[in-house]
Amino acid sequence: MSTTRRLHIGPSILTANLLDLGNEIAAAETAGVDFIHLDVMDGRFVPNISFGPIVVAAVREATSLPLDVHLMIEEPERYVDEFIAAGAERITVHVEASVHLHRTLSRIEELGAMPGVALVPSTPLSAITEVLPMCAQLLVMLVNPGFGGQAMIPEMMSKTERARGLIDAVNPACLLEVDGGVKAENIASIAAAGAETIVVGSAIYNTQQTVAESVRALRVSLDMIDQRVD
Repeated sequence: MSTTRRLHIGPSILTANLLDLGNEIAAAETAGVDFIHLDVMDGRFVPNISFGPIVVAAVREATSLPLDVHLMIEEPERYVDEFIAAGAERITVHVEASVHLHRTLSRIEELGAMPGVALVPSTPLSAITEVLPMCAQLLVMLVNPGFGGQAMIPEMMSKTERARGLIDAVNPACLLEVDGGVKAENIASIAAAGAETIVVGSAIYNTQQTVAESVRALRVSLDMIDQRVD
């Protein structure tokens, strides 16, 4: 599949060594990642708790890369101001968690950040039809959110392809992001399905390879398909 889409890889710090987070981020930046992904969990929307704006602010001090903040929380509209003030350039909220989604996305844009919307695997693409024109990013979850290290749900490949078609038809400027179960063995297929912003967790931060080796393996896999990778 030939395309001029730019492919971006970003590590999720959820699987990094949080006791050495500054060095973990520096290693990823040196390895050539394009952004840093932060999964914010409240223990309500997903069965896990991670971190809040204080950690986002600390990461902002540690890197000049864009911060891509994924709010896996109930009522995200209550907190978007704080996360943007902490340094987030992209804020993604879940269609399942925000009743007044249009208002929430408008607020994110008003504060100068890129508004994004996310879907859990069981939510159909039709749920975001009305807000897609105002989105800078659509995140298709390839796993049920809440924990790192999960295997990609195979049916999400088709969903990614359909999301690509919907974006191309409705809002070509919107980025298609995917997250969950991405590794060197499947990243090329995921990119070929239409993803252009790819979040990677345990395939970057793991005990089998250095961060540089892991990122290199992902890039090599991407180079095996007919795409221009930046």
